[in-house]
Amino acid sequence: MPDLELPDGDVYVTPRYLAGSTWTGDAALRPLFDIGWDRHNDEYGNVYVASPDRKVRLGFLPEGDDDGLWRITAYRDPFAAPAWGVCFNDMTPIEPVTAFTTALAAAYTHSPDAYLHMDDGQDRFDAVVPLMKGGWKLQHPRWGVVELQSADGLAGLEYTTGRLDEAKELTTLEARWYMWGGPKGPRWYATASTATPVHLVTAITTALADPAPVPRWQSGILSSLRPHIQLTPVVPPSPPAPTPLDVHRRAGARPRLALTTTSVPRWSTSSRPAAARR
Repeated sequence: MPDLELPDGDVYVTPRYLAGSTWTGDAALRPLFDIGWDRHNDEYGNVYVASPDRKVRLGFLPEGDDDGLWRITAYRDPFAAPAWGVCFNDMTPIEPVTAFTTALAAAYTHSPDAYLHMDDGQDRFDAVVPLMKGGWKLQHPRWGVVELQSADGLAGLEYTTGRLDEAKELTTLEARWYMWGGPKGPRWYATASTATPVHLVTAITTALADPAPVPRWQSGILSSLRPHIQLTPVVPPSPPAPTPLDVHRRAGARPRLALTTTSVPRWSTSSRPAAARR
């Protein structure tokens, strides 16, 4: 497996849906590499990942044609049109992407039905439950759209109830599920088409609703996000307090100085230097 880096930083950011991008895809690629999915890089730095049966494909496209950084599609037949598609743009925090790929990897190892078909007996609205439990509120109803927003109004989810063009769902923002975050201006967004299994969408919404802060490098946080987030310094853990046994061992390791009236000679190249004081 390639040597991948997990998110790191010198500050923790709250809320996580405003943490911004980590500018690397390692954390979200790891779950798929861990189960043996194939990887191919092109000369531009784009990464293409495919399941062994070629029924699920992921593109990490920093040099793609648009801002769709992550594109994931699933196929009932490798040569047919996609059964469903999910997209995250280049400003999306890595945490919901990683939650999605982790759930996808688990579903793939379970059975084809777990990642290719809608969940039996599960309502699509189950995917909004984590957000509602996290304090997100239903907005004034609009015809054909169910909308929720976070308490600060800086993140939202829209679920379209009417009929949609399946082809447009895969290539535009006109998808069954549309999620976004950020103040006015360029925002992160994610889309999921109609047939995306509900538990995979739920993995995204669960990650967005999680109140736990996420690590980021302060220098990489966009200025547009800073007024709306809380930063907490990452404090390295304190070394454990020494046990009585540690104290005893250290005392026993100290050199014993002989009491003598003679002077101590200077060190020479042939003499052994005294142990450093602790």
